[in-house]
Amino acid sequence: MWRKIKKKLKPDNLLRKILVTCCLSATLCCTLTAQSFFSPATTLNNNRLVPLLAAEGSLYAGSMVGLNLLWYKNYAHSPFHLFNDNKEWLQMDKLGHALTAYTIGRITSALYRWSGIDHSRSTYYGSALAMAYQTNIEIFDGFSSAWGFSIGDMIANTAGASLYGLQEGGWGEQRVSMKISFHPSMYAQYRPDELGTNALERSIKDYNGQTYWVAIAIASFLPKGNKVPQWLCLDFGYGAEGMVGGTKNPPIYNSNGDELFFDRYRQYYCSLDIDLTRIPTNSGALKAVFGAVSFIKVPMPTVEFSQKKFKFHLLYF
Repeated sequence: MWRKIKKKLKPDNLLRKILVTCCLSATLCCTLTAQSFFSPATTLNNNRLVPLLAAEGSLYAGSMVGLNLLWYKNYAHSPFHLFNDNKEWLQMDKLGHALTAYTIGRITSALYRWSGIDHSRSTYYGSALAMAYQTNIEIFDGFSSAWGFSIGDMIANTAGASLYGLQEGGWGEQRVSMKISFHPSMYAQYRPDELGTNALERSIKDYNGQTYWVAIAIASFLPKGNKVPQWLCLDFGYGAEGMVGGTKNPPIYNSNGDELFFDRYRQYYCSLDIDLTRIPTNSGALKAVFGAVSFIKVPMPTVEFSQKKFKFHLLYF
């Protein structure tokens, strides 16, 4: 039971954050170019598609080779096997998988449309790429003695990619999107190797400070002509706290040698939000930035239900 708890952060958890960050950084850098650069091509534009595919292939292959050389080689290889981690971290990591697949599908599909690929094919290609990338990492896990192929992770990956693809195919837009927010927690100080030693590491490793959201664009579900702003969302969030181990907490002591006990509990949230991609603007550069950061929940007044009571946050991160 303790085998997986004692291991460092799973590489797919780290890589998904890195991939999203790379996509965000690339989009922000593009804001320095001409306005016309951001307008999607009306027909297939090989001057855009070829560099895009080259960059995409390099990032895909490079990250896989890097994972194998820098991560998996440090652990013994084993025959392909499954591992059930569905009870770890109160399922927070599963939502992370879903968010990653959703975000990869959304960003890559937008890039394909930018290069002139039609809406239907770009949606399919983006969703397929999200699944392929996540599946490759799970296969690596399956041949590592430190982890294993997680069916639970694959279900979460499929859910995230499907949430994007099915909405684009059925509605032609994202009426329900996935987001994340983060705030520093008190728990990382007691187990920094597991939860992070600095702010950046903690934002990736510390599930206690993460909240995953489903954002519903209210106006998109109301009759046409309604007065609700297109960008206004109603969000439902899930978080968890008190976790310094995967399935249960190991013994933790303070500086005086006293043992500390943390209750592991789930948190449920309801909040308003802003879908940045729905804000009207004629600036292609601004649209690109909004699209790149759309997976981040905008801080808003929030109601929390946890430990059998309600709490109100004036601004929740």
